[in-house]
Amino acid sequence: MDTNGYDGPTLTVDGSSPVTATTVKELVALCDRVEDGDGTTVLIHVTGAPTVPVFPPDAGIALVTKWERALRRLERLPAATVAVAHGSCGGPALDAFLTADLRIAAPGTVFWATPDAGSPWPGMAAFRLTRLVGLPHARRAVLLGEPITAAEAERTGLVDRITDDAVPSALPGGTAGAELAIARQLLFDAQSTSFEDALGAHLAACDRTLRQAATGPRPNPEQEPVR
Repeated sequence: MDTNGYDGPTLTVDGSSPVTATTVKELVALCDRVEDGDGTTVLIHVTGAPTVPVFPPDAGIALVTKWERALRRLERLPAATVAVAHGSCGGPALDAFLTADLRIAAPGTVFWATPDAGSPWPGMAAFRLTRLVGLPHARRAVLLGEPITAAEAERTGLVDRITDDAVPSALPGGTAGAELAIARQLLFDAQSTSFEDALGAHLAACDRTLRQAATGPRPNPEQEPVR
């Protein structure tokens, strides 16, 4: 994949291939690199939709769990994540795309929530897709197998931008580390938490910001376990 000179952390996910131990290992290695402080932006290229089951027939639930945990780490990295999709996009490619902070599609991209190989895969992509686009759109994509065009994806919020650029000309920068991770988590929590329950977490984040302004940045807290 042409990265147009971008030398930060990158990952390419091929949705036409099933998830294997190697797929998980590559994603975990990327997360390790970013959590060790390498880069403020992660670039993820995704393409391909499965014509075979998302996981090999002999895959156990342990492999599925490792993949979902690795995706959760990707979703919570202390760096901005940018996913660029082109062509058909489904299976593990859609899994990775849905975790990104900024989701970009090339013109003509088509997203598939259900592979041609059979019934809907009940992984966390269905959960993330429903949160992003709402139940009516997700239901048609997951249960009925309807494709999501780039234009529809942009209209429903699945895609933030449609462009031909393999690497966006203006990648997110600036805030990274614990501050970005905290702000992202507050946004996630806002979808399912009442104002009263969210207030304490927001005030704690405000207090952290004020203390940093007065005394300088604190060391980043240790990575929280996946919940």
